[in-house]
Amino acid sequence: MPAGDAMNQLDMSQRDMNQPDMKQVRVNRKAAGRIASGHPWIFSSDVTDRGQAQPGETVKVVDQRGQTLGVAHYSSASQITLRMLGGSGAGRDFYLHRLRAAEAHRRMILGDEALHMGYDTDAYRVVHGEGDLLPALIVDRYADYLVMQTLDQGMDAAKGEIASCLQEIFEPRGIVARNDAAVRAKEELPLETTVLAGEIPDSVSVRMNGLSLTADLLHGQKTGIFLDQRENYLAAARYASASDASGGRALDCFTSTGGFALHLAAKCQSVEAVDSSGPALARARQNAAANGIANVDFREADVFDVLNGYNSARREFSLVVLDPPAFTKSRRNLEAATTAYKEINLRALRLLAPGGILVTCSCSHHLSEPAFLELIAQASLDSKRTLRVLERRTQSQDHPILLTVPETLYLKCLILEVL
Repeated sequence: MPAGDAMNQLDMSQRDMNQPDMKQVRVNRKAAGRIASGHPWIFSSDVTDRGQAQPGETVKVVDQRGQTLGVAHYSSASQITLRMLGGSGAGRDFYLHRLRAAEAHRRMILGDEALHMGYDTDAYRVVHGEGDLLPALIVDRYADYLVMQTLDQGMDAAKGEIASCLQEIFEPRGIVARNDAAVRAKEELPLETTVLAGEIPDSVSVRMNGLSLTADLLHGQKTGIFLDQRENYLAAARYASASDASGGRALDCFTSTGGFALHLAAKCQSVEAVDSSGPALARARQNAAANGIANVDFREADVFDVLNGYNSARREFSLVVLDPPAFTKSRRNLEAATTAYKEINLRALRLLAPGGILVTCSCSHHLSEPAFLELIAQASLDSKRTLRVLERRTQSQDHPILLTVPETLYLKCLILEVL
């Protein structure tokens, strides 16, 4: 950041924190240390005095000695009582500044062509919460439309200002708030979908890695389609082959709207794509037809049952993709989730001969990459397969990871070769 910009930001910071109407919340030494370590969350147990703070307010955070630590959004309901916003964090100018910074980052990693539409990719994440220093805010772009999620009381209270800033920066044809995420219940916020600006059609056409896809912004999974696997789709396709001993047959498990399957189709003789959601598969078939792809067989079924049946039938594939939903969203269920992850990987490995490729993913934050690697190793031993790691990957770059905030790293993707 240029020195002049830094000074301007500092001046804004001092003005905002000295506002007489900004309420004060006091935290203990543990919370102060957490802030100093670069993590923006302060938990309820570390708040010693909430003062007169109201749900969703922007408040000044001070330590036990009264020294100002920064500005935060206050939640009256969640265990995460404070989410730090930095030095300022108050008003439209703050949101405009942070959103422009997020746009500049996407311009750097995606290129001007993607941001100006019509070339290769025009669906990507604009704001990734803490990864863009905007905790609890998600904004995704689908061509000329934006989808946002305000996942705590503070961001929800500011959604009008945020939508106004997004209109100024992107001039979208429509903005929809997909605030139907279950995590909002922890904030005592309603689960709802609301059009904030313009109009949102039933289906939006986007480009992803050169493919034409359709997204349901009002009812589709997450905010429409899965954007965090965009780079992993291309990586998986690099290892697909139509001329190996297995005849170039690929199996895409938990395919949803067909992301991996459609990218593999150009390299494989045939692809089987399995999911338990009929509506998602209907969208996947539409995507295949829109791209003239005829060698993908979409099947509605339980993936565990399919893998078990294929094991019994001694089916064999050259490449298997496992991209399941998060098997756990809390540490309480981690043991059961680990067992489930190991089981599907064990069954998948039994379908692969030497030279076969396993692309296996986990989006469960509470399952760390070391733990994920360990359970895959156990599955390889149980299946009597020796595995070589080809790539260790994460979510796409438009879902940035902060080094001091481990929660921003949630997606693990391993590409493995059977020896």
